[in-house]
Amino acid sequence: MASPLDLQEQEQLDDLKSFWKQYGNLITWTLTLALAGFAAWNGWQWWQREQGAKAGALYDELDRLANSGDAAKVAQAFGDLKERFPRTLQAQQGALLAAKVQAEKGQADAALATLAWLADNGGEDELRVVARLRAAGVLMDQKKFDEAAKQLDAAQQGKAREFDALIADRRGDLLAAQGKRAEAIAAYQAAYKAMDPKVEYRNLIDAKLTALGAAPAPAAAASGVQP
Repeated sequence: MASPLDLQEQEQLDDLKSFWKQYGNLITWTLTLALAGFAAWNGWQWWQREQGAKAGALYDELDRLANSGDAAKVAQAFGDLKERFPRTLQAQQGALLAAKVQAEKGQADAALATLAWLADNGGEDELRVVARLRAAGVLMDQKKFDEAAKQLDAAQQGKAREFDALIADRRGDLLAAQGKRAEAIAAYQAAYKAMDPKVEYRNLIDAKLTALGAAPAPAAAASGVQP
């Protein structure tokens, strides 16, 4: 005859069997998915580190070539970086570096193509805005004012509000280049107000306004001129 303890243990065992029969598959699948997710996360982190390390090596080579000023080799290095690791930050920063060399070497179309790639594929809104700002500058040098304005409009639509002052400043440059003095002053004033007073670049905007006869109040007061 079974003892009370044996009966109690048997009841507990039967309860466990019943519980496992009802919920066992759910628990197993939940645990499997959790472990799979953990493994996938670790694998993703490893892949990211591997990609970053390889892309970093290519970016270092691109940087070295950029310092040498060899635009052809810079384009080739950037093309390799863009093709192999297009989603990495190194590829996006490499686009800015390559475009800078291309513009300096008079390869405006190549620079615009490089910046267009970044504007379309950049993972960070800030980088896309910078690409459009630089593209606007290249287009202004080519006297393509309407296209430059479109780049600034697209940059303005981005979410990186910390660039509003720089966008307004570049718009002032564009309007000034077109001989639109009043509109340029308004754009520069907007840039001056939006720029953090601690940022040295604000002094350059001050100089632009002063050159147009619309010095900001502090500068005007210092020179004894009524605003």
